[in-house]
Amino acid sequence: MNPIAMNWLGVLSYLNPWRKHRLETYILQSCVAMFAAALMVVSGLIFLVDYIGISKAVGARTDLTGVDLIVLILEKSPASILALLPFAFLFGAIFAFVNLNRRSELIAMRAAGVSAWRFVTPAAVMAFAFGVLTITVLSPVASILQDRYEAVANADSDTPAAQNSGFYMRQGDSQKQTVIRADSVDVNGARLKNATFWIYAIDPKGVPVFLSRVDAEDAVLRPGNWQLHNAWEANPGHQALYYDNLSISSTLDPQHAFRKYVSSQSVPFWQLPGLIHRNAIAGSPTTSYRLKLHQLLSTPLMFAAMSMLGAVFSLRLMRLGGLTKLVVSGVSLGFAVFFVNQLFSSMGKADLIPVSLAGWSPPVLAMLTAMTLLVYTEDG
Repeated sequence: MNPIAMNWLGVLSYLNPWRKHRLETYILQSCVAMFAAALMVVSGLIFLVDYIGISKAVGARTDLTGVDLIVLILEKSPASILALLPFAFLFGAIFAFVNLNRRSELIAMRAAGVSAWRFVTPAAVMAFAFGVLTITVLSPVASILQDRYEAVANADSDTPAAQNSGFYMRQGDSQKQTVIRADSVDVNGARLKNATFWIYAIDPKGVPVFLSRVDAEDAVLRPGNWQLHNAWEANPGHQALYYDNLSISSTLDPQHAFRKYVSSQSVPFWQLPGLIHRNAIAGSPTTSYRLKLHQLLSTPLMFAAMSMLGAVFSLRLMRLGGLTKLVVSGVSLGFAVFFVNQLFSSMGKADLIPVSLAGWSPPVLAMLTAMTLLVYTEDG
C-alpha cells in the first residue's frame, strides 16, 4: 500500500475512539464508507445543477473560458453541498445499516445481546465530529469560495447595489454615529458616488447631536477610514471648507460593509461574531448573521441527529419484514426535518421568532425524535 495512504489510515485509526473495540470500529468503518458514497452522489448532483445554472447565467460572457466556468462551479458548489450534508448523513446511515441487516450481521449482534445504542453511537459521534470540522474549516473555506464566485459572477452585472439611487448606510459607536447616503455604490470596490456624511455625537443621555456634514464626489472605504475626494465640509456656524482629499474614520469592514447586498453565505464562520458586533454598534440589521451563526453552531447536532434517524429506521430485522416501508419512512422524516429547518429559518429572518430558537429548534427536535424512536426500538 502507498506509504502516504498508510500514514493517513494510521492518523484516522488514532482518531477513532473505539480503536480498541472491534465491533464499534467495524460499524464505524461501514458508516464512513456509506457516508462517503452518499456525499459523492450529493456532490455530483450539485455539480450538475450548478453547471446548468451557471452556464445559463454567465455563458454569454465572452471573457470567461471553459476553465473559468469550471472554476466558478467549484467555487459555488461547496456552499450548496454543505447545505445538503444532513441528507448525506441520513442516506449514509440508512445504506450502512441496511447492508449490515441484509448480511444478517445485525441479527448476530442482537442475538449476542448487543444494545442498539452500540450500533448507533459510532455513527452519531462520527457525524458530530464531522459537523465540528464543517463549521471550523469547511464552512469558512466554502464562504471564501462563495465570495469569489459572487465577485466574478456579478463583475459585469448591474446589481441592485450599483444601480439604485438613494443608498443609505450607517456606522459608528457609542460616542459618534455617521449616517451615509450615496447616489450609487460599487459593492466590489467599496466605493460610493456623490456621497453625503451626516456626523453626530452621542451625548451622555444617548441623544445624537449634529456635528457636521460632508459632501464628496467620491468616497472609498479603506480599513479604518473613508477616503473622500472633492469634498466639502460644513459645520454649524462656520463657512464650508473644500478638500481635495479628506479622511473620515470608520468602524466598517471593507469586505463586509455592503453584505446586505451579498449572500450571507459568503461570510466565514470565524468573522460572524465580529461582523454582528460591528453592525449592532452601527445600528445595522444583524438578524441574518445571527441566524446563520446559530445554524452553524447547531450543525454538529443536526448531523448526529440525521445519522441516528437513518440508523433507527434501518434496525428492523429482515426476517420481520417491512424494512422497505421503514426506510421510506426514514427518508420522509428526513425531508420533514429539512422542511421544518427551512420554515424556522424563514420565521427567524422575519423576526417572528428569536433567531436562537430558529437555529437550534430543528436539530434539537430531530435528535429528540431519533432518541425516542431508538428507545422504542430497543425496548420494544
